Amino acid sequence: MRSKRYKELKKKIGKSEYDISEAVEKIKETSTAKFDESVEVAVVLGIDPVKSDQMVRGSVSLPHGTGREVKIAVVTKDDKDIEDAISAGVCLAGLDNVIEEVKKGNINFDVLIATPDCMKNLGKFGKVLGPKGLMPSPKSGTVTKNIIETVESVKKGRVEFKMDKKGVIHGILGKVSFPSEKIVENFNHYINTIKKNRPASAKGKFIKKISIASTMGPSVDVPV
Repeated sequence: MRSKRYKELKKKIGKSEYDISEAVEKIKETSTAKFDESVEVAVVLGIDPVKSDQMVRGSVSLPHGTGREVKIAVVTKDDKDIEDAISAGVCLAGLDNVIEEVKKGNINFDVLIATPDCMKNLGKFGKVLGPKGLMPSPKSGTVTKNIIETVESVKKGRVEFKMDKKGVIHGILGKVSFPSEKIVENFNHYINTIKKNRPASAKGKFIKKISIASTMGPSVDVPV
């Protein structure tokens, strides 16, 4: 059941679809929470999520970031990488200590980056990290030998995207407080990157529907 507040805000949306610039203005207009809400995006794909060759996953560097503080953990055996990662502001770095925290269920980070030689150590935790979207992957750029470069990229606004079991990709475009033009630029970059990741086996219309919303507000459809 939707709350009375939500229903009132939905009325303010008016028509069901707006171009992205108008949609952002509607989101700002209907963002009434007492905190700076995120602007979220949902992309419905016209593919079969059951087929492994139609998995859509990757990463995108948003021009203006997400406005969120990202907690990063690094799995590496290299002492220099550990030292540099900590200096760069990661919350956790190393091998055995990170593994131990994951084993205990103390997963207090948003992104996990690992060097290729450490992936065998993380493999046994796939059922824990996978559902949370935290298992490092070469395709998303989180399995890498360039640890510091990747940490800096994530801090500047690089985010991963991955479709769920229903073929939908959920992401964040920034904060409601961002200038509208920055949200629009992040949106365009995000959608264009998803389009570039279209699987070769995908047939028909790749993107069926796009909508944006604030954290607590109603959604607004955007033309595909």
